[in-house]
Amino acid sequence: MNTTITMNRPGDIENGCTGARVTSTYPSERGVTLIELLVTLSIAAVVLTLAIPNFRDFLLNSRLTSQTNEFVLALASAKSEAVKRGTLVTVCSRATDTSCAGSTTWDTGWLVFVDGDVAGTVDGTDIVLQVYSTLEGNNTLRAGARQRVTFQNTGFSSGFNDTFRLCDARGTATARSIVVSQQGRVTSAIGTLACP
Repeated sequence: MNTTITMNRPGDIENGCTGARVTSTYPSERGVTLIELLVTLSIAAVVLTLAIPNFRDFLLNSRLTSQTNEFVLALASAKSEAVKRGTLVTVCSRATDTSCAGSTTWDTGWLVFVDGDVAGTVDGTDIVLQVYSTLEGNNTLRAGARQRVTFQNTGFSSGFNDTFRLCDARGTATARSIVVSQQGRVTSAIGTLACP
């Protein structure tokens, strides 16, 4: 925005000039008022108050979904390997990278291995196919009754059907249940009856 200033300089009147026109090339500068600043900060505070809890829930739900998918993938991989290799393949709770925990607590991870000789234990002739590490975020994974799930060469898991509960600190409403049927079918759903 340009401003125009009319002024008389000494000697202008004697020379017959009645005034000079001076144009400024500087735009007018304007600052932020205190009221505008307070309104902006108030809006930002309201948005952050609403967004932060939702963002936290989004992150926790993403972690549960990722861990559910990882466990379902391990079970599906074991079933596929059992059919492909024509032998037993077991998924068990992990004690170390080469041994099963023998527990219904699966928080420390799980192993997928070819179970050739003694069903349910990793011994000298068995091949460990996959090792999954401890769950992040202090989440828990518990089996209803099984310490392992063994798939036959038909893909069935006869005698190893169970419901696994994957929980975080929020409890049963947001927890995940992972169900393994007698036929080796694996399904998952949101919500479970109990968390550890």
